[in-house]
Amino acid sequence: MNKKELSNIFPYKLNKKDKEFYFKKKINMLTDFHKKNCKEYNKILLATESKKLKKNLSDYIFLPAKIFKNFDLKSVPKNKIVKTLVSSGTTGNLPSKIYLDKENANNQIQVLNKIMSTLLGKCRLPMMIIDQDPKTEDRSVFNAKSAAIYGFSIFGKDHTYILNKSNEINYELLNNFVKKYNTKKFLIFGFTNMIYETLIKKLSKNFAKYNFKNGILLHGGGWKKLESKKISNVTFKKKLFDKLAIENVHNYYGLVEQTGSIFVESKKCGYFHTSIFSDILIRDEKFNLVKNGKRGLIQLLSLLPTSYPGHNILTEDIGEIVGEDNCKCGLNGKYFLVYGRAKNTELRGCSDV
Repeated sequence: MNKKELSNIFPYKLNKKDKEFYFKKKINMLTDFHKKNCKEYNKILLATESKKLKKNLSDYIFLPAKIFKNFDLKSVPKNKIVKTLVSSGTTGNLPSKIYLDKENANNQIQVLNKIMSTLLGKCRLPMMIIDQDPKTEDRSVFNAKSAAIYGFSIFGKDHTYILNKSNEINYELLNNFVKKYNTKKFLIFGFTNMIYETLIKKLSKNFAKYNFKNGILLHGGGWKKLESKKISNVTFKKKLFDKLAIENVHNYYGLVEQTGSIFVESKKCGYFHTSIFSDILIRDEKFNLVKNGKRGLIQLLSLLPTSYPGHNILTEDIGEIVGEDNCKCGLNGKYFLVYGRAKNTELRGCSDV
């Protein structure tokens, strides 16, 4: 993928026929590249790949997401690595490590920018972040949480982190921000559970609804804790509206293994959408493809991973493809739902922050 392709194509423009032709060509090129440049990936292909002609995306070998916990997979020389993304992990579990060279890191930023500009426009918005400032001295290593905060921060200005070291609201900072920006459009970013605990549960009722009604709220991850509290996506949005009058709420879905090619929930339809840089397949417990409307394991494909073989990954999440190219919101591409983690799989990434 080159800069011209990244800058000239609208993320949701291609129809099914055109995208399949374009996407398959790119995935084939990525597979060959990683096969030649990552010896571990080459061994996997030699051991598992059939010789039949690959007519469909589903014919290409996928890697389980867990493999990045156990192997250091790189397709570029070690001295070219400029950044390492590390999944949050949990006690007793190894984190995934994703190695980025300069080209891969830049492509992630460009694609994330293109996808988010369809939602936020091209102007940077005043940004309230429902978290602590993830200050780090080593900018070459990021955990999944810090990577998400820094990644989305490029869409904002006057970044205001409203939580202190004890994860309590700093009302002085919050007051200054809403006093300055509540009459114009601004961006609110945070992880789902942190949004729930802070804005819905803890925020003082002294904050009138007009303080937040012009906000655009972007959130992701953290659903594991809310599911245990029987808080659905619909309930989450209703509580935000009832307390703060926020209508513009967007959930996003993505993996640290494929940072940049995220899936954003459309306000008009409530579904996640694939862009021209990503695709999704659903498989059953025997790894057979299932039809649209059936639940199964989510397989994600991305055109961004060039410094590591993360272009075709089977996740541990359960989802369902609802349709393609015919969503009422008007965006082309597949649109889908995510139901959470499959049973008996370990937590990973920022899914439980």
